[in-house]
Amino acid sequence: MRTWTHADHTRAVGDEINRMAKTVTGHDMSAPTPTCPGWDLGALIAHTGVIHRWAAAMVRDLSPERYHRGEMDFGEPEHRADYPAWLARGAEILQEALSGQEPDAPMWAWGGDRHVRFWSRRQLHETVVHHADAQIAIGIAPAIDEDIAADGVEELFDLLPYARGGAPARELTGDGETLSWQADSGAGWVVTLEPGGFSYRRSPEPGDVTVRAATSSDLQLLVWGRRRADDYSIDGDSGLLAWWLSHSAV
Repeated sequence: MRTWTHADHTRAVGDEINRMAKTVTGHDMSAPTPTCPGWDLGALIAHTGVIHRWAAAMVRDLSPERYHRGEMDFGEPEHRADYPAWLARGAEILQEALSGQEPDAPMWAWGGDRHVRFWSRRQLHETVVHHADAQIAIGIAPAIDEDIAADGVEELFDLLPYARGGAPARELTGDGETLSWQADSGAGWVVTLEPGGFSYRRSPEPGDVTVRAATSSDLQLLVWGRRRADDYSIDGDSGLLAWWLSHSAV
């Protein structure tokens, strides 16, 4: 599996933003987004573009605290038809901010890694998942690059203990039960539930429940709640998997 750097994440997020903008260009902004209940395509794009600019502002200032989005002006276009171009402009804004700071510079972040490098990784997978939301909304089957998807699976495991308001995530404990996530393309992980939380490791071993999929892309879509467990081959305790999925939604 690939080892990622801040520069790698920064390049990849710009590419992903531009791909998402291209995907949604010319589509009906009122189309519902099934994987983001209550949103339509325009709301999804607006949210994603705002998050990019919000993160860029904090990175640019090396802010020691969270900025409140409701108090900021992100230049959202008056006409929803202009949302795709506005989303694309956010790629340059975000990449410029991320490239302008040292990856290990300290700043506020909601995960455990409170440095600039948190935000290049977080914004990449924020965009990847919402690009998948957009594709699903317009009838395209998402397919995520394998290296990106494998990193996205691990990012969720890294984030869960810090998920804001994540009471269910804090209940991801147990007495040694294991969940194995395996892709035919080669990536695999085993999550172990422990009394004080959970740990994960890269491993091809089976678990008390094992999820088998063709690709890391399939696994990222499942762990981030964009596909259902019914779409996969499940060996072992399916109840344990359902419990994990219900408690790990962020």
